[in-house]
This record gives sequence, C-alpha cells and structure tokens, in this order.
Amino acid sequence: MSNKKEEKIKVLYVEPNKLPTEMIIDNTLEAKQKLVGGYIQCAYLLDDDNVSLICNEEGKLDGLPLNRDIGYDIIAGPFIIAGDDFENGEFISLTEAQIEKYKKRFGKESITETEKKVVDLLFKRNNKKDKEIEY
Repeated sequence: MSNKKEEKIKVLYVEPNKLPTEMIIDNTLEAKQKLVGGYIQCAYLLDDDNVSLICNEEGKLDGLPLNRDIGYDIIAGPFIIAGDDFENGEFISLTEAQIEKYKKRFGKESITETEKKVVDLLFKRNNKKDKEIEY
C-alpha cells in the first residue's frame, strides 16, 4: 500500500432494515460522521479481512434502531463498511470481492436473523422480569 491517503473511498452503507448500498464517499471524518449520524466508532468483524465497520459511537444510547447482528454485538443505527489499511491507519476503498462478500453478509437474511435475535432477547428479558416479580 502507498502512504498516500485516498481522497474518496468506495464503501458499503448499511441502514436498518435496508440492503447495503455501494457508495463513494469523501474520506473525511465529517463525511463518515454525517452518514452514521454522530461520533464514529470502529468495530471489527469476526471474519475480518482488512475491513472496518464504522458506526455511531452512541447509537444505542441515542436509541437508534437496531440494525445488524455482527456476532458479538448488535449495531444500532446506520453503519459503513470500509477497507482498512492497518499499517498506515487509514480507511481505504473496498475491493470488489469485499463488496460482494459484505453485500451478501448484510443482505436480506441478515435483516431477518437480526430481527429474530432481537425478539428472542426481548422475550427472554421480559420472562426474567416476570419471574422476578412475586405477588
């Protein structure tokens, strides 16, 4: 990789209950904050292949809608999948292979699976509360 920062990068933008959208964005903090609706935070995927998931740092605190399950957490609010040049500490464009992989990973099935997980978690939480209440 070169040390020159890409001015624009190709990313996937993933909104709650929508299919991922391919976008070319300015490679600036402000552009990423605008897309996620606040301060950014990076999360890493368990099947990581040099990508970062960029989300709203306070998405859950702000009550943003739950979006996708990433294995160890459920992301709230929209997020961006970008390439990650770890050596230079920069976000870079996704490759075509990464775009296809993450379009599939966060496709229709992902929306359905996340909804099921959220319902299961809410059901378990409500059942636990019911058992704790004694009349």
